[in-house]
Amino acid sequence: MPVVFVHDALETSIVWEPLREVLGRESLALALPGFGAEPPFGFNATKENYASWLEAELTAIDGPIDLVGHGWGAVLGLRLVTARQTTMRSWAVDVANVFHPDYIWHRTARIWQTPGAGEEALARVRADDPDGARRGAARLELLGFPAATARAMAAAHNRTMSQCILSLYRSAKPNVRADWRIENAGGTIPPGLVLHAAADPIGNGPMSDDVASELGATKARLDDLGHCWMVEDPVCVGHILERFWAAL
Repeated sequence: MPVVFVHDALETSIVWEPLREVLGRESLALALPGFGAEPPFGFNATKENYASWLEAELTAIDGPIDLVGHGWGAVLGLRLVTARQTTMRSWAVDVANVFHPDYIWHRTARIWQTPGAGEEALARVRADDPDGARRGAARLELLGFPAATARAMAAAHNRTMSQCILSLYRSAKPNVRADWRIENAGGTIPPGLVLHAAADPIGNGPMSDDVASELGATKARLDDLGHCWMVEDPVCVGHILERFWAAL
């Protein structure tokens, strides 16, 4: 029974390495198309197409899956469990507040959603320019990522990643719930865990709690951890996940 990890935008799948080592379970860290992995030919990087891509990836994996999603990986996972037939035994996500009907995108996302301003902002942090790579790594470090991890992810930020970020965020206006509604009802949503990292500037505790209640999910607060909780304290998070899975 594998654990499948899905990362956030502006990041790559290497964010999961410390947590995967701690868990010691069979696991797979998927790379979103355009984020350290070339997108399929003709891939249109909208939220709906990313959800369909993730659905196909999970369907190809043998056995029930325990999904762990972070950032956009979390949002895409929530789309599947609320609107698609899945092979998931369980799911665990952060930033569930982004899936709230009243969510307002954070300032950086709103810049990316603005034609011209988004292109300019991402061009300043791309790896095709040495200064851009340094700025990109510094930005990731501000979110709490270790320097080596930040540099590696910043080095993967090419024009394709920028284009995918812009397309993804622009497909989610005013927010994802504007056209993503909960369609699976009557107890068909698998057991879930909503993680709230208390120091994550993108998170919102009350909104995350609302989504957890809406989906009948368990809640866990990650005190003193931020956006990169999976590398900040993988041992703590690993214990929380293992307790959740053991109770299923």
